[in-house]
Amino acid sequence: MTTAVALDALDLAALLCSRVCHDLISPTGAIVNGLEVLEEKESDQQTKDFALDLIKKSAKAASARLQFCRLAFGAAGSAGAQIDLGDAHNMARGFIEDGKTKLVWQLPPALLPKNRVKLLLNMLIIAGQTVPRGGTIEVSPIGEGQNIGFRLVASGPNSRIPEAIPTLLEGASENGSVDAHAIQPFYAGLLARACGLKVELKADGEAIVISTR
Repeated sequence: MTTAVALDALDLAALLCSRVCHDLISPTGAIVNGLEVLEEKESDQQTKDFALDLIKKSAKAASARLQFCRLAFGAAGSAGAQIDLGDAHNMARGFIEDGKTKLVWQLPPALLPKNRVKLLLNMLIIAGQTVPRGGTIEVSPIGEGQNIGFRLVASGPNSRIPEAIPTLLEGASENGSVDAHAIQPFYAGLLARACGLKVELKADGEAIVISTR
């Protein structure tokens, strides 16, 4: 039995902010740790080189996540603005590809309404959650023009549909509430309905298909 989630604008904003902060904790924490190692006088050169490499990689990861989150959760321009799918592709690649996961982008160049692009990026986040050990996420179009939809196929070891996500996409949960961990798929459902779409997940052999209709 599930219950529709009633969430006011302030709570939605607070939970989305918490989600963004959660995504940034790991790389920023690694940067701080690396700086602390560099400041230790007893650290040998090999350790300092390792710390410097960690700082560089973590700073790059933090920047990629910030840019992605700004587009996926932020205003990204004025009301009615359009977003270039090429920009979305670059940010998605920086966010998704981490040495374990590969992004295959088959969408045509286009300018689309911002909510439709934000929906695509949020679908990518969900796709990443379906392949916890990494794999391949293939993005292809459904239809064409301004009303284009999206089909994502995520394949990898132990691919699965997280139990709560389909319900959250529908705007409901078991107890009628959401926390910072659950807010992202709930928000993706809000975006889908704002676009007049619905997001569905289904297993297809060893892959998970996430598509709009």
